Formats: sequence, C-alpha cells, structure tokens
Amino acid sequence: MTEAEIRAIVREIVSRSSQGGAPDPQAPMPPAPHASHYKYDLAPADDRCVIEPGVPCNHCGYCLSHGH
Repeated sequence: MTEAEIRAIVREIVSRSSQGGAPDPQAPMPPAPHASHYKYDLAPADDRCVIEPGVPCNHCGYCLSHGH
C-alpha cells in the first residue's frame, strides 16, 4: 500500500466522521445492564419474607435479586 493510498483512506474516514458517519468518541455511552440488576423469576411460597421469615412479605424484591 502506498502513502497516497493510506492518505486517501484517512481522508475518507475523517470525512465520514465529520458527516456523522462514525461515533463521537466524546459522547457518553449508554448504561449497560449489570448482573446486580437482574431479578429472578421466583414466586414466594407464602406471605412470609424469604430473607426474614418472622415478618410478612412486603414484596420489596430483595429476595429476587442479588441484593446489590
């Protein structure tokens, strides 16, 4: 590959990025899902709290997640 060909490729890439064809490296990234936000598809056996069986379940969801 010659220097002229490399320069042409670089010009094309710069032209695309100035026209909005490439992502902006300074733009914030969207939040990615994290394992601590996952909720298990479990149904409580009765109306007692799974974490603290001496109290009634108030459906907080803590037992369905990792609790983070």
